[in-house]
Amino acid sequence: MATLEKIRSKSVFLIVVIGVALLAFIIGDAITNSRNLFGDHTTVAKIGGEKIDYTDYIQKREELNNRYEQARKQNPAQAANFDTQLLSQAALDELVGERLLDKAAEDAGIQTSGEQLRFFVMENPINPSFQALMQQLNASGMSVSTPQQAYEVIFNPKRNGFTDAQMAPLQRGWVAMEEETKQLIKRQQYQRLLYGTVKANDLDKKALYNDYVATSNVDVAFHPYGQLDPAKYAVSDAEISEAYNEVKGMFKVDAPTKDVKLIAVNVTPSVADREDARMLAVRAVESLRDSAGQLSKDIKKEGVASAHRELRAKDLPYGGVKDYVLSAAPDSVKIISENIKGFTIVKMGRRTTAIDSIQLNIVQVVGDKLPAKVLASLNSGLPIDSVSKKFGADSVMTQAAQWFPLFTAQGRTGALENGQLDTLLNAGGRYVALMEAPQGAVLAQVSKRNAPVDIYEYDEVTYELKPSSKTVNEERAKLEKFLDDNKSAKDFVANAAKAGYSVQDLSLTSSSPAVPRMAGMNSYYPDSRQVVRWVMIDSKPGEVSHIYESKDALTPALYAVAVTSEYDDYVPLANGDVSSFVSDRARKSKAGDQLVKQYQPKAGSMASVAQAMEAQAVNNPNFRFGRNAQVRDAAVMGKIAGSKPGKVVVVKGDNGVYAYQITSQATEQFPYSEQQYEQQYFQLINPNMAEMLKGTKKYTNNIYKFEAGD
Repeated sequence: MATLEKIRSKSVFLIVVIGVALLAFIIGDAITNSRNLFGDHTTVAKIGGEKIDYTDYIQKREELNNRYEQARKQNPAQAANFDTQLLSQAALDELVGERLLDKAAEDAGIQTSGEQLRFFVMENPINPSFQALMQQLNASGMSVSTPQQAYEVIFNPKRNGFTDAQMAPLQRGWVAMEEETKQLIKRQQYQRLLYGTVKANDLDKKALYNDYVATSNVDVAFHPYGQLDPAKYAVSDAEISEAYNEVKGMFKVDAPTKDVKLIAVNVTPSVADREDARMLAVRAVESLRDSAGQLSKDIKKEGVASAHRELRAKDLPYGGVKDYVLSAAPDSVKIISENIKGFTIVKMGRRTTAIDSIQLNIVQVVGDKLPAKVLASLNSGLPIDSVSKKFGADSVMTQAAQWFPLFTAQGRTGALENGQLDTLLNAGGRYVALMEAPQGAVLAQVSKRNAPVDIYEYDEVTYELKPSSKTVNEERAKLEKFLDDNKSAKDFVANAAKAGYSVQDLSLTSSSPAVPRMAGMNSYYPDSRQVVRWVMIDSKPGEVSHIYESKDALTPALYAVAVTSEYDDYVPLANGDVSSFVSDRARKSKAGDQLVKQYQPKAGSMASVAQAMEAQAVNNPNFRFGRNAQVRDAAVMGKIAGSKPGKVVVVKGDNGVYAYQITSQATEQFPYSEQQYEQQYFQLINPNMAEMLKGTKKYTNNIYKFEAGD
């Protein structure tokens, strides 16, 4: 029995141990993933009492991504410079702004009237969802161009040749769009109310007016500090600390921040990579010249791309391609360029002539029988502007003299299929049916055509040179060795230059979209959100990361960071940039005090003081407070505005020493306009609505807890 009791007691002990271990594993896993089992584990951000849920965040990010993709298709050149890493933080910023605005509008009791809704849906649509709805209608073969037409088709389906079932999804979409629009209207109303609170009182407006009409005739001389000698103007730690405390408010941070040292290695093609690209160009030319006249599969696998072009002479790209295409014989091949960026080869095709644009009269007809009647009437001489009167505006829609480009700067447009174009051109001026369906038809007539132009066909073969895997691996091995030898932030910083690496000083927060290329710049290293995630979630001061890699094939990069400090109130004096700024400020202040004493006039004139300063006195005949080019130091500007005519005054400024003498003062006679100075006050205040809504509410950004990382 004693033995059995021991076994039983041990079993209980084992169950307890296993349970504790399992609980530790669960909690440990939650901590590893930065989630709290008993907290807001789906909250991406909190602002005051408002929470942004992960599902809302994902939906908004997808919405922004769709907007980006649409913009990229419409304007590829402009969208090419956009960094998609910004989308995640932009989505969160937009959600936070919307949530604060909606809560403020709700607290203010703002409602949307039926008349407002009708206007902002039917007369002046403000909801982006409306355009998506219109595109969906047109893509489904329902040609609509106004909100009224869209509403008619969606909510009167049978009258327009559709069933209720067909229109049901679009009806739900319209209702959802109206609900969104109600909220947009509330936001607009509250925004106007909020901005309306920023108003100048009578004293504010009069002060601005007085500053403008009060003028001085003043002579000013300026001696810049320049590069100050640290030995001559030495500053102690106590002086630097005092200077820091004077301007400490400048270094307030809004969120927990970490200072890091970054090594970014941009991997470039090696000499061997360049030689391989040159040989690849030779092989591509040989492949294009053989009997098939096309690139081989092996060459395509190596990243060589071919694009067929059909361009008018005026659209040919300037430079080597245009010069060659205009004079080359058919089927000839030439390397146009070969350099560190890659190569371009052109294989010439044929020269033809074609009409590059055509003008059409278009009539869209609803129904299965009516199109034939309309077509017969048009070909019997019925003018296009009389069609709606005869057959009813609900059944037909006309577009007179619409130009269709058949070629643009990008080549053949495909606006009309070859068969459709041939039918139109061979119709002899009669209307023909371009498209027919049970729901209706599109009728068209050629009203004008341009003269044929020369069209040049050719194949443009390109290769973008990128570093080989061997080159990337060699750079990675070199950086790995450096990290193995320098595992602390102190060693990382001390030995980077010796290893051939430059180090950047950066400050990161959870709101950093990625790692900036330079402090304060809105340009980011590709694929560097993963670096920010490690810094903000997993790192501690003194630690060094492993290597992070940008997978961009053309411009691969390797990153490593060392975390030097963290803070959540003020950037400390230990920060390199802050220390440099404050030390420089303290040194300039000390130099200013000495130079003011040195140049202080005893009985000298303005000219003698300026000569002593090795400067030239410049006359300002209409000096106004805040409105002059000679004095940009705000404190000095204020001293001049508050001085009286007479004596020469020498004062120190932020960047140098000023001497000035007011010879006369006047008050100009300008009419006073309350509206003008109301506007000036608003411009000076320049209210930031986002900050006004945020106020003193605490903001917690958890975005990187939901970002993928390793």
